[in-house]
Amino acid sequence: MTPAGDGAGRTRVLGIDVGSVRIGLAISDETCTLASPVATVPNEPRTLWARLVREIAEREVDRVVVGLPRLLDGSEGEAAASARAFVEELGRRTTTPIELWDERFTTTIAERSLIESGLRRKERRAVIDAVAAAVLLQSWLDSRRIAAARAAR
Repeated sequence: MTPAGDGAGRTRVLGIDVGSVRIGLAISDETCTLASPVATVPNEPRTLWARLVREIAEREVDRVVVGLPRLLDGSEGEAAASARAFVEELGRRTTTPIELWDERFTTTIAERSLIESGLRRKERRAVIDAVAAAVLLQSWLDSRRIAAARAAR
């Protein structure tokens, strides 16, 4: 069984960081070990849904993980409601399983790593959402791997 939770052996997971202006995309490797940023796309319904469905098909995605922006106390606000609406709409457009995953601090972690790598503010803005999606997806992958290791004991 793979960390994605199926018995297929090789699989890919798409991570999505939903923002009001931009959406970050990240993809796992086939072993569900490493997440990598893919793209930052405008959050424009006119083109967004076709792009996401195409990404899922072309990358042979078996599962989608969407960030759920919780407040510091763990409760949900307006951003979480928007993420849930996003998942509902995406679910109408694909049969691929979709999960929500706590995304607290992913953008902060992504920003710090980009600053440490020496990117200027304008350069960071262009990639921050995709890097945040990779941080989110990596967190999900790691938690699945840890859970699988515990279950195997």
